[in-house]
Amino acid sequence: MPNLPDVVLWSIPAFVLLAVIEMISVRVHPDEDAAGYEAKDAVTSVGMGLGSLVFDFLWKIPIVAIYTAIYELTPLRVPVLWWTIPLMLLGQDFFYYWSHRGHHVIRILWACHVVHHSSRRFNLTTALRQPWTTLTVWPFYVPLVALGVHPAALAFCSSANLVYQFWIHTERIDRMPRWFEFVFNTPSHHRVHHASQGGYLDRNFGGILIVWDRLFGSFVPEVERPVYGLTKNINTFNPIKVATHEYVAIAKDLKTATSWRERAGRVFRGPGWQPVPVPEQGVPAAEETAAA
Repeated sequence: MPNLPDVVLWSIPAFVLLAVIEMISVRVHPDEDAAGYEAKDAVTSVGMGLGSLVFDFLWKIPIVAIYTAIYELTPLRVPVLWWTIPLMLLGQDFFYYWSHRGHHVIRILWACHVVHHSSRRFNLTTALRQPWTTLTVWPFYVPLVALGVHPAALAFCSSANLVYQFWIHTERIDRMPRWFEFVFNTPSHHRVHHASQGGYLDRNFGGILIVWDRLFGSFVPEVERPVYGLTKNINTFNPIKVATHEYVAIAKDLKTATSWRERAGRVFRGPGWQPVPVPEQGVPAAEETAAA
């Protein structure tokens, strides 16, 4: 097993220091148009982050077992060397893009990821607002393990990707140099991703690189100031409600569903999907709707 560090744990002191610096910066040089900080919101985000560490540890038990079984079955092996680690990071970032995109367009996956978008603020503590039900993520990385990437190496790459994304959750940085903005995910790109305006919804899914969005048609530049949060905000700081509210909404929709087709749609279609309304006699049925 490769001996690789836990990047997230090593980065916690830096997370705390940078968040404190940002808080002081906002206090000393406030931007009236920025979302800024709210004490209850920041505490909730930090609480969600601490909770995710506990739940992720629990989810790792079955996930590591599955990855290990796949790794033992495949004849392929990718050695952990100085020149293969960047390639593994590139591969992990590619599959992260599709995992992230999938968690926006499939409702049962969105129920996990919606937690990260539930804050109406956008600051470094927002990066810590992580879901507690990440058991839905592992299938997207099976191809990497099947290609011979050791599960520990995959965990290292995933941690590095997560740590990179911490600094892009800020309004204190406007734009990076043009070449950097073209290749990498930046605060400007990620502000778009967290916005709730129609033109910004479901855009800029990249983790470290923004080139995947440019290649697969999901990139949108920041033009107007984003409005953060959800299209229907939950208005709660209770961590349990933040972590579970979309699962509760799915359960309610399933309870009132009138057909198996509707039940499947409520779970596997987009978050805003609605069934075809039953037409009155002689009136044509309306088209199905699916909010982005």
